Amino acid sequence: MNIKAASAADYRALAKARLPHFLFEYLDGGSYDEQTARRNVADLRAVALRQRVLRDVATIDLGADLFGERHAMPVGLGPVGLSGLYARRGEVQAARAAAWAHVPFVLSTVGACSVGEVARSGQPFWFQLYFVKDRGFVRDMIARAKDAGCGALVLTVDLPVPGSRYRDRRSGLAGADGWSGSVRRMVQTLARPRWAWDVGLHGRPHTLGNVAPLLGATTGLEDFLGWIAANFDPSVTWADVEWVRREWPGPLIIKGVLDPEDARAAADSGADGLVVSNHGGRQLDGALSTARALPSIADALDGRLPLLVDGGVRSGLDVVRMLALGADFVLLGRAWAYALAAAGEAGVAHVLKLIEAEMRVAMALTGCRTVAEIGPDIVDWR
Repeated sequence: MNIKAASAADYRALAKARLPHFLFEYLDGGSYDEQTARRNVADLRAVALRQRVLRDVATIDLGADLFGERHAMPVGLGPVGLSGLYARRGEVQAARAAAWAHVPFVLSTVGACSVGEVARSGQPFWFQLYFVKDRGFVRDMIARAKDAGCGALVLTVDLPVPGSRYRDRRSGLAGADGWSGSVRRMVQTLARPRWAWDVGLHGRPHTLGNVAPLLGATTGLEDFLGWIAANFDPSVTWADVEWVRREWPGPLIIKGVLDPEDARAAADSGADGLVVSNHGGRQLDGALSTARALPSIADALDGRLPLLVDGGVRSGLDVVRMLALGADFVLLGRAWAYALAAAGEAGVAHVLKLIEAEMRVAMALTGCRTVAEIGPDIVDWR
């Protein structure tokens, strides 16, 4: 396929042109007035990189170690819900692209492809877990991830209740009753015939593969966020994290922390890693951007845990900025999902190549030859 995109922003435009309106709005939107979603991007771009010269940067090494594995660069594909609907069996395509680039891929609990389906594709992956009220189901999901050989469990803790996402209601994905919502989504689907043929017709089944046992005869797509509100557990505490720690023998990563005290609690709970995240601005609108939250959390942890981060990352320059602010590893979200929607596996692979190339330029022009040399001395807040 001839890839014409030169950046993640280009892939966003291509994704918008290809996806049915309700799916693009779900992927692209945030909660409420989307202040936090915008801050994630704007605050990160406001971190100025300090150009340095005459530093002998003929050799640049992007390699990074995490949980005993060497990765080609300190970048992974974070969990994105419904990504199996952005392209035909999209999670499997994304896992293949990540394996090709030698970076981690995190499968979402609410993806279209199940743990078993991705495992059968033969690609390594991590699994992201939500707490639902049925603890037996949670235990079973942990066991399935274990049996599938998942390299890490990413426990997402910032969704005890769903944030209100206005775009999803306006588009008809959430809150639309009966035939009204179905008709609206059908009209939007017919307006995108390429997607309708490739994914709508040939990408079946259109289910939330990992949570199908909880859904019974329904898919959950008729009122996706309503299903989350009814099934996700708002009563969870750090004691539940400790229970997961006992159930899961591998690396356990807590995702969804913005506060230094919560970061210390995560370290005390037995976690092996932490993701500074505000759910892409899809939960508490008005919260800090991850770029603003990251330095104080890095100071609070003082190296106790590997520190990952997501939110607003659209380029290799953004990756370098996050590393300079204190992260050890960076997870992409919308950047890879836009590319998946636009061009499938080839798009995701291309975005990762763009990230790598942009990182190399940013490191060379800031005088950093290895990821370990990237630190707070190469950035300034504008």
